Amino acid sequence: MLSLDALRGFDMCFIMGGELVVLSLAALFPGEFSAWAASQMGHVAWDGFVFYDLIFPLFLFLAGISFPFSFAKQCERGASRKAVTLKIIRRGLLLVLLGVFYNGLLQFDFDNLRYASVLGRIGLAWMFAALLYVWAGRKTVFSTAIALLLGYWALLALFVAPDAPEGAGSLSMEGSIVGYVDRLLLPGVLHNGVHDPEGLLSTLPAIVTALLGMFTGDFVRGERCGNGYRKSAAMLCVALLLLGLGYAWGSVLPINKNLWTSSFVCVAGGWSLLLFSLFYFVVDVLGWQRWSFFFRVIGVNSITIYLAQQFLDFHKPVSTLFGGLLGLLPESCYAIGYWCCYVLVCWLLLYFLYRNKVFLKV
Repeated sequence: MLSLDALRGFDMCFIMGGELVVLSLAALFPGEFSAWAASQMGHVAWDGFVFYDLIFPLFLFLAGISFPFSFAKQCERGASRKAVTLKIIRRGLLLVLLGVFYNGLLQFDFDNLRYASVLGRIGLAWMFAALLYVWAGRKTVFSTAIALLLGYWALLALFVAPDAPEGAGSLSMEGSIVGYVDRLLLPGVLHNGVHDPEGLLSTLPAIVTALLGMFTGDFVRGERCGNGYRKSAAMLCVALLLLGLGYAWGSVLPINKNLWTSSFVCVAGGWSLLLFSLFYFVVDVLGWQRWSFFFRVIGVNSITIYLAQQFLDFHKPVSTLFGGLLGLLPESCYAIGYWCCYVLVCWLLLYFLYRNKVFLKV
């Protein structure tokens, strides 16, 4: 499905400078819409949901969609469940290791190393979801997903951290059981000092985010709903139901990415499914594919660009290749010009890999 790579690339485009392009445009053209667009380009402090809070769960959701296709292909090639299981575990643990490597493992400053990571969250949540998908029946997987969301809600509501300051609520950064488990069990440092948004306990609801993607992949692979038009419509309806459930649930359980609350899972899952249904309909059903090429180049090497920005200095080639041109721009346009060039430099690297059929996967 070209739509899968296109949406993954659209998602990662914001990680490789796209959000700074939007912020620069908003500064260049001030107004109510620009202020709203700028407000969507950064995570909320605690409770709430904006577009940038979708970037991470959308990537995990898309990783879930691809797995039913991968699993079916491996089975067709004669791979046993045991062999597939070993590949799943190896991939999951390798992502955890890459996450720690990304955070500075080779500095050997283990006391100040952050062991939790975005890649680690993807690795563990996807791994456990994939193991459930391979070994459990579909009804069992669906029941497990519901149990995880309800059980996690109960944990958050019923338990306050024993070391919480007086008056701290069970859904606060200092008082949640999620942060307490991380402070108790995670070595090194936490992202927010007393809490880590990619910590241990919040991996449980993140498993459901990956499972929502796997349910979607299963649905798209199947023949029960007929053609692509009907599948797109069905996914859109389910997306709206998830959004309605998530926002309604948010009235009693705040939508919170840091805690990855059950309501957040539904809202992020709803928006993810809505975007996928639109990309699937336009790219794969209607066949309008040329416009998506820019994003597909990013999507097929998404982890590559995520890691590359940590270890390569993309600012230097921007200055080398475009410094003279940028110097001709008026001061008000410099930021938008610079960040467009930054995105272009990243894209050109990925295009070079794409043209040479180099796809780095875990």
